Parts: sequence; C-alpha cells; structure tokens
Amino acid sequence: MTTMIKGSSPSSTQERATSRRAELLASRVEEGAAGLVAFAEGLSDAEWGMAVSATDRRTVGQIVNHVALVYPIEIDLARAIAGGNAVTDVTWEVVAELNAGHAREFAAVTKAEALALLRKNAREAADAVRAFTDEQLDQAAAFGLSYGAPMTAQFVVEDHAVRHSWHHFARIRKAVGR
Repeated sequence: MTTMIKGSSPSSTQERATSRRAELLASRVEEGAAGLVAFAEGLSDAEWGMAVSATDRRTVGQIVNHVALVYPIEIDLARAIAGGNAVTDVTWEVVAELNAGHAREFAAVTKAEALALLRKNAREAADAVRAFTDEQLDQAAAFGLSYGAPMTAQFVVEDHAVRHSWHHFARIRKAVGR
C-alpha cells in the first residue's frame, strides 16, 4: 500500500506505509457503517422507534446509536491487545451494563444525531485501524470477551469494530421486516 501515515513511529514526523491488512480491515469498518447508515436513512419514524426484538427492547434508533457509541471502545480494546496488554476486566456482564446505560441515556436519540455520530465514529475507527502495523495486528493477549483466551488485535478488530455494524444491521432489517 502506498498510503502514508504520520504518527506512531518513534518520531511523530516520520512516515510509514499503511499495512495492506490494516487498510482492508479499515475498509470493512467503513463498509459496514455505510450499509447501516444507508439503510437507517430510509427508515420511517415508526420504524426508528420500533423495538429490535422481543428480547431486546431497545429501539432501532438506540441500536444505531449504540453501534456509533462503541466504536471508540472497540478500538481502545484492539489497541490494548496490540500493545500486548491483557484486557480481562471487559466481560459480557460489563458490556450488558454499558448497553443498558446507553439505552437509558439515549432513549430519545434522533436519527440525525445517531447517524452523524455513526459516520464520525466509524471514520475515526477506520483511521485508527489504518494506523495498526502487521506486528500489532498479530499481537495476542488475554481477552475477557473471549473468556480470557489469547486473541490477536486483528481478531478484536474483526469481531468487534467490523462485525458489530453488520450484526446489528441484520437484526434491524429483521425487526422492520426488510
């Protein structure tokens, strides 16, 4: 890849080429977010306010906002693993509490607010992913969301920042019957 990035090297003015893998991962983050944005833009107000399922009573709007809100967290988790640091304090119970708090705080999120945040945070997440080196993507450490198993930073990016928008997009499509 010929894209040049300033930053994370010993000298902040030194440049380095973007990893091809990092570029592909970043493109997948952008693709998933763009698909979710495009679909959500066409939702009616009634669809925006629908519960996603009988077991997840968050609205479609809250879910779109949720995807946007967690991009920075997902990137921070991947950065920690890329640095060789175990992330064991983030468990599925912690995620459930975080999600419930977001649902309460953003119960009345508007489509414009959620989509603007989704675009911004997805762009920033993709930019952050582009900054990873192959060595960082290959780094593994204990990961709480995988029950302490050592996961690579690439896995964390793929299973969270990439997959998250696709996962919720599928759930939203099912909820609205499209």
